[in-house]
Amino acid sequence: MADLHDRMKELFERIDANNAWRQRKCVNLIPSENTPSPLVKVCEMCDPAGRYAEHRKMKGDEVYFYHGTDFIRRIEEEATEAITEYFGCSQAELRPISGQMANQVVFEAVTKYVNRTSPEGTFRKLRSVMNNDLGKGGHLSSQPFGALFNFVEIDPDTGRENCVNFPVMEDNPYRIDVPRMLEMVSEVRPELVIFGKSMFIYPEPVREIADEVADWGDDRPVIMYDMAHVLGIYGAFQAPLADGADVVTGSTHKTFFGPQRGVVVSNMDKGTPLRKLWLDIVSRAFPGSTSNHHLATLTGLLVATLEMNAFKDEYQEKVLSNARAFARHLVDNGLKVEGDPEDGYTHTHQVLLRVADHGEGSEVADRLQESNIIVNYQALPDDDTFLFSSGIRTGVSEMTRYGMDEEDFGTLAELMARVIIKKENVAGEVEAFRSRFTGMRYTLPLEESMRLAAGALETAFPTGDYGKLFADNLLSLSGAGPGK
Repeated sequence: MADLHDRMKELFERIDANNAWRQRKCVNLIPSENTPSPLVKVCEMCDPAGRYAEHRKMKGDEVYFYHGTDFIRRIEEEATEAITEYFGCSQAELRPISGQMANQVVFEAVTKYVNRTSPEGTFRKLRSVMNNDLGKGGHLSSQPFGALFNFVEIDPDTGRENCVNFPVMEDNPYRIDVPRMLEMVSEVRPELVIFGKSMFIYPEPVREIADEVADWGDDRPVIMYDMAHVLGIYGAFQAPLADGADVVTGSTHKTFFGPQRGVVVSNMDKGTPLRKLWLDIVSRAFPGSTSNHHLATLTGLLVATLEMNAFKDEYQEKVLSNARAFARHLVDNGLKVEGDPEDGYTHTHQVLLRVADHGEGSEVADRLQESNIIVNYQALPDDDTFLFSSGIRTGVSEMTRYGMDEEDFGTLAELMARVIIKKENVAGEVEAFRSRFTGMRYTLPLEESMRLAAGALETAFPTGDYGKLFADNLLSLSGAGPGK
């Protein structure tokens, strides 16, 4: 027991130190990260954590294979309603527990779907797929060595999977060359087209390709959009379902307010040509890919989606304006920002910097981290390898939610320039700067949040003393103590 106590004490001292560093001293600019609200975090401590709620439709009825699931069944229904409201769509599958799993669910379903006309006893892979080149910003999950693994036929001429990358513009490799893309899609005739990136500053030409293949009938490709990085700015940035995408996937924890989960959405209603594909997506989510789909984070996803639906317009506008302001401020401080300056450098939450004049990307990211500014090093389209990158990738969504505005990103740009160009250490100044941004926007006020959270925690443990201790301490720390 003494050994366990000592081990736990040492471990939780490190947990406390990391919490304090990441949440109180650092400015986090990693575009694939966000901090959920206190209400979302509390959901992950409540009873659904560790429970099961396997279910599927059988003979027209939704059948649950566990008892004690009335509560979580309603939560899943409400979360589905909230998600479809957010996207303005008719179907949502919420059981994937990551964006990559959501992609894999779709890849499995599309492969099953194209085999609907295969001779009995045969099953083939996808003949060809169009996607974004990894070196030009494509996401790894949409590559053959990622979630697309083993779903694409081998090209006998190359000995590699028959994946054809979108062509990019010579003067701006962050944009797809649309005329050439339309020529290629007619030449290649892919069965799946995958839009979406991880280095992501411009909309994708969904409508153009949807119009091009509209008269292909049953031979037209399934058009998929992986919005993992831009899910939280759906609509303000781009609305792929309205543009002609058949299915949208994404992570719920980057620009979106949620815990770490995945989502698949569409408008494949009964009677539509791709309805069978949607049924395949549902069956690949369960039982195909998941059993326990992490019910505590599902509850958190409902809370996050309610927050997003309430604050969507305000939040999205601020993210996009902050990103463009940040890009301008970085340039004003002598740094090189990728993208078209006449077009505001970026249409998303991401701002990409070219830092090769001041060091290799990972080394620059290390120096920034020593100054309490956290970024990704990033290979840019003209880099030969990810191992020696000339860029860094930043995103404004988390710090926007913590209250930073356009002028604040100007202060941050000046601090970053001192680190990158002058090689100064500004850790103390960054810590002081971050201390101004600890209250979270786009959720309920702190006191109201803490009262709701305390009530949930008080009943989250079988021994009432534990719950009351949690609840009383939470209220006390928030300033919303008992009796207030």
